[in-house]
Amino acid sequence: MPDSHEAANTRPSRPEPPRPRRSRTAAICAFVLVTVAGLVLAVACGGTPDGGDRDGAQRADGSTRPPAKPSPRRVWDRSPASLAAVGDSITRGFDACSLLSDCTRVSWATGEADDVDSLARRLLSDPKGKSWNYAVSGAVVADLPQQMRKAAAKEPDMVTVMSGANDACRPTVEQMTGVADFRADFRESLHVLRSASPSTQVYVSSVPDLKRLWQQGRTNPIGQRVWGLGICQSMLKDPQSMEAADKQRRQRVHDRVVAYNTVLEQECAKDLRCRYDNGAVFDYRFTPAELSDWDWFHPSKEGQRSLAELAYEEITEKRPTG
Repeated sequence: MPDSHEAANTRPSRPEPPRPRRSRTAAICAFVLVTVAGLVLAVACGGTPDGGDRDGAQRADGSTRPPAKPSPRRVWDRSPASLAAVGDSITRGFDACSLLSDCTRVSWATGEADDVDSLARRLLSDPKGKSWNYAVSGAVVADLPQQMRKAAAKEPDMVTVMSGANDACRPTVEQMTGVADFRADFRESLHVLRSASPSTQVYVSSVPDLKRLWQQGRTNPIGQRVWGLGICQSMLKDPQSMEAADKQRRQRVHDRVVAYNTVLEQECAKDLRCRYDNGAVFDYRFTPAELSDWDWFHPSKEGQRSLAELAYEEITEKRPTG
């Protein structure tokens, strides 16, 4: 029995008030707020809700987005074992040996003459059995598909293309090949080659600067007489005239040649096994000794040799492949 002092100090305990309980709805709202805040923070820091970054790159934490495919690389063998040539009279050596006739033995591309040292001689160990010339004097770019078909049948390691001068060298400027048609014909020629011989490389020479050729021969009496017979009248008609109309005519031809070369460069760039000469032939300043003694327009033997040197330098040059 407790004593009186103990009894006096003992008081009945008061029950603790009940703690307020969070409702189920409040708990769910709190979870949603935390989750949303985390997503906002991730996006603000450069991420995406699926674990990737803004650019869709694959992350190391398990993202399943596939890696981007590498871009195709250009292919170029600087030591081909066989070669075919297509194009026009320049590649046929026209007027280089005698008047108004082809002379393929001095062709810059496939000739066997020692004093020209053609591209085939410089590149191939056996030029006679591994080089073919399918160029045709007077041909325009619309004739290239047919020539390419013949070249592709040989499945050469490389095809050289020099064409377009005759598309600008017409009786009148109005008869020059339109740029859109020029593009379509050149594109078709590449398609023909690729369909029959996918691995053949293509080396494309630029169209020569016809205005520069006019400047070289305009004061030569022989050139003036021969040009009067009908050679490239869009550029060479009335070579001595400096009338405004004649100057404008020559400039129109020049501009068309520049447009052709732009087409050649653009279309060649689309093909991973094609190399354009970067305007090497167009920029080359032919000397009188490098022009034919018979027409003062086509390359002479010396001119053919210069073309071979230009092509060899461009073909064997190391360029980026990416």
